[in-house]
Amino acid sequence: MKAITDAMVRLLIGAPLHSDGKLTIVSLAVEAGLRRNKLTHKHTRLKDLFYALIKARGSSPEPVSEAAQARGRKQQEDLVRVRAERDALRSQAQLLARIVQVLEIENHRLKETNAALEQQLAARAGVPNLAGRRQPRP
Repeated sequence: MKAITDAMVRLLIGAPLHSDGKLTIVSLAVEAGLRRNKLTHKHTRLKDLFYALIKARGSSPEPVSEAAQARGRKQQEDLVRVRAERDALRSQAQLLARIVQVLEIENHRLKETNAALEQQLAARAGVPNLAGRRQPRP
């Protein structure tokens, strides 16, 4: 229903994105991304509201100029491009998050291995490891 009302507003102000800009049910359906019979059979109140708004308006809007249509097409192309970039960045961010996670695991394992090696070296040298026996000073 929101798609229909948004499409109504775009048509009534003369800024269609998906249709030819005419104030007809067919153009409204195209603008809303629906089949025409959804408006004529299911959403009859919205259809009636659309006709009432057109009648109350008095005059129909000027046809959409070629420049406005070209601007709309360019905006749609830009939107597709930006969404593709967003998706690529999202997948890169997920990949980087996985890399960081693997590096953290490897770092933890290296620290454990390093601690075990230090204990082995200390045991061989006969030097006690005093780091674990320290008591806090009062």
